[in-house]
Amino acid sequence: MHDTQEKNRQRQDLSKYDEIWVFGYGSLIYKVDFPYIERRYANVYGWERRFWMLSHDHRGTPENPGIVLTLTPSNNTECFGIAYKITEAEFEHLDHREKNGYLREEIDIHLVDGDTVRGLVYIGDTNSSVYLGPTPVEQLAVHIFNSRGPSGENREYVFNMGTALRKYAIIDEHVFAIEQFLQNLSNA
Repeated sequence: MHDTQEKNRQRQDLSKYDEIWVFGYGSLIYKVDFPYIERRYANVYGWERRFWMLSHDHRGTPENPGIVLTLTPSNNTECFGIAYKITEAEFEHLDHREKNGYLREEIDIHLVDGDTVRGLVYIGDTNSSVYLGPTPVEQLAVHIFNSRGPSGENREYVFNMGTALRKYAIIDEHVFAIEQFLQNLSNA
């Protein structure tokens, strides 16, 4: 089963954190549906965004899953995102939102003002049945183009992500390449 809610509840003792930060690198950049204490631009080093996770619950269905983002290790890279300082209570919502194969991991979050905080991030479980791994961009785009779930068209997720990254002047070749394929498919 790819529902990771219970597993995530057991991964960290959230009561032991003096402050809790969560790093958003995908839809958490542009779709913030939870209260937060503070919001800061941030980076994580040694990671990159990839459309390598199937989505049965948001951008696809069990019969036709969509494809969404995860982080994957990568040497000499940095990944931009937004860090949110939150309370422990928000994890009931976040664990549900990120339940489709994502595990909460501890990570160093480098805030753009120079501070580094230890925080949490949801990363796709590479042992999960919903983890795709390396897949050609064109194949991802065709699949995304034909997927839809309770949260809407899968391609909308890609377009929202591209718009959000451009808003912060971030270049992400993987996201932009899929976005371009989708625009070509839409115009065909």
